[in-house]
Amino acid sequence: MPVNLTQPLAEQLLPVKGVALGVAEAGIKKPGRKDLLVITLAQGSKIVGVFTQNRFCAAPVLVSREHLQAKLPVWALLVNTGNANAGTGDEGVDHARQTCSALAKLLKCDPRSILPFSTGVIMEPMPVECIVASLPRCVANLHENNWLKAAEAIMTTDTVPKALSKQVSINGAKVTITGIAKGAGMIRPNMATMLAFIASDARVGLPVLRSVARRAADDSFHCITVDGDTSTNDAFMLMTTGQAQMPEITGINSRESIIFRGVITEMAQWLAQAMVRDGEGATKFITISVEGGKRHEECVKVAFAIAHSPLVKTAFFASDPNLGRILAAIGYAGIADLDVSKISLYLDEVLVAENGRRAIRYNEADGQEVMRKQEIRIRVLLGRGSATSKTWTCDLSPEYVKINSEYRT
Repeated sequence: MPVNLTQPLAEQLLPVKGVALGVAEAGIKKPGRKDLLVITLAQGSKIVGVFTQNRFCAAPVLVSREHLQAKLPVWALLVNTGNANAGTGDEGVDHARQTCSALAKLLKCDPRSILPFSTGVIMEPMPVECIVASLPRCVANLHENNWLKAAEAIMTTDTVPKALSKQVSINGAKVTITGIAKGAGMIRPNMATMLAFIASDARVGLPVLRSVARRAADDSFHCITVDGDTSTNDAFMLMTTGQAQMPEITGINSRESIIFRGVITEMAQWLAQAMVRDGEGATKFITISVEGGKRHEECVKVAFAIAHSPLVKTAFFASDPNLGRILAAIGYAGIADLDVSKISLYLDEVLVAENGRRAIRYNEADGQEVMRKQEIRIRVLLGRGSATSKTWTCDLSPEYVKINSEYRT
């Protein structure tokens, strides 16, 4: 079960003017489940993306980047689950293009106006025939209120769909934002397999939209890890249809831009944290705050050294306050001139270590009480400066091994 994450309700997800969504059961991996999604955008919409930095990136990532570079209007996004179309070479690229061409024919647009996305098993041939045959059903199903079905259609090992809506006032105009995401395993920043799609009816200039997407990703999806694996297929797409009654936001540092960036970042953080809460086999949600670094980058190094340690993660699963494992992770994080005598470590409000050693007043029973919680905060004080970072992760349970050992069966 996910950690304090519940199933969203369809009525909680607000339609975004200019966005329609259609789903179908294509039988890509398993029969009887929604596994194909089409998202259409009104003319005049803008879209930007942040993609995986894995050099072995999937065919749909290559094709989406190529189509964005063509600078044609984007008419639709095509998303499938059950097959990643990664590690499939030139044939995979051709398959991605075939699906774009098939949808473009139905929508009567240029194939380069379609952006493809895939998630699922890597190195398996894409069942193009299933997808092409099911696209007419997706198009016939297009509706502005299909956000929950869309969130369900992109799930892989997720146990609950991840979706959220918000409304914000910008200069007196009501702006609606709705987003969906999927991801539970193979989650590590540098686009931590995850997909996220956020749409708004705001009027936003392209430079502002690019800036907002990058900064939102840095403060959300790049701050999470479940298992330390960066996927081949990760993508975060931010879309605006421009149909809200408001002047266009053109200044990157304008008041309007800051408000818009704030709500997009807040939504991206919620979706990112939802992935961790639904991490494969997760029983605990862990926030790692690192403070007092010389630079933000070294704080991030420390946070991820802790978050990626199997010894730390299994200790949290067992509620075992074997917290020397955290100190060890801090020590090998890669800060050459680290003075361990200045380090303090807290578990929630419990001081565990100070001056580089076990705190004099630390009682293991207090540590164990914290470890039994579902939501826990690790706070590390480096004593080197004023830089900080925040990272979200989960524990590591036997269920993670079971899920991934049975993933293809």
